[in-house]
Amino acid sequence: MVRRAATHRLEFDAAAIYEYPEHLREWLEGLPNQPGVYTFHGDSETLPLYIGKSINLRSRVMSHFRTPEEARMLRQARRVSWIPTAGDLGALLLEAQMIKTQQPLFNKRLRKNRQLCSIRIADGKPEVVSARDVDFSHSPDLFGLYRSRHKALETLKFLADEHQLCHGLLGLEKLSANRACFRAALRRCAGACCGRETLSEHQARLVEALESVRVICWPWQGPVALIEEGKLMTQIHVIDHWFYLGSVNDMEEARQLKRAPSGFDHDGYKILCRPLLSGHYPVEPL
Repeated sequence: MVRRAATHRLEFDAAAIYEYPEHLREWLEGLPNQPGVYTFHGDSETLPLYIGKSINLRSRVMSHFRTPEEARMLRQARRVSWIPTAGDLGALLLEAQMIKTQQPLFNKRLRKNRQLCSIRIADGKPEVVSARDVDFSHSPDLFGLYRSRHKALETLKFLADEHQLCHGLLGLEKLSANRACFRAALRRCAGACCGRETLSEHQARLVEALESVRVICWPWQGPVALIEEGKLMTQIHVIDHWFYLGSVNDMEEARQLKRAPSGFDHDGYKILCRPLLSGHYPVEPL
């Protein structure tokens, strides 16, 4: 009973002390009820504590003060800043860019993943390729984005189990000449390795299983301007080969943001692929 009472007292004390930190109150008065990105700053001028985004900046920032788990971060915070955006898409893009470049202490780090892999169908067989060696923005017949080669191979093993695919034809094990794979005897492989089905049938089933994660090639020759109209402002987001280059107010500024990005931005692709291709936003080539 004593331990339980002590635990409740500690939880109550944390909530009472950190729910509305007095030392941050002055920074909250101007928070707008609109989309944007906010930053909690500590003593360092170059290393922020936390960066987040919301469709309602005021509501989201205030929610931090009602969470005892935020006590450690709030205790170190000295001020709050924010950047309004036209809508949720602009907030997502800016948040990801700021987290990558500023590396705040309390965020999950978003770094360029040098091991990013995909599955490519070449000569009827899958192979795991790396973003270091293949331009994912331009290469057709890539399926899935994986943080490592191991993750890509695990996906192939899962698909083999789900669709009776042959480990040998998937490159997961070596096939002996004129012999079926071990899984074929167990009826876990449909038998493309021993003639029970054709190679084309096996490949068609593999591609159908992968189709939902096909990587979309960049459909324009160069950068584009995606226009996001909000209730209080309009922004032009400049995108080039799935890279977010920045947001501006007019087309002349947008053209000046053009540059040649390198590599493949996994996070940018995840955020931008559907909005760019959905037709929901106006998109103009630059």
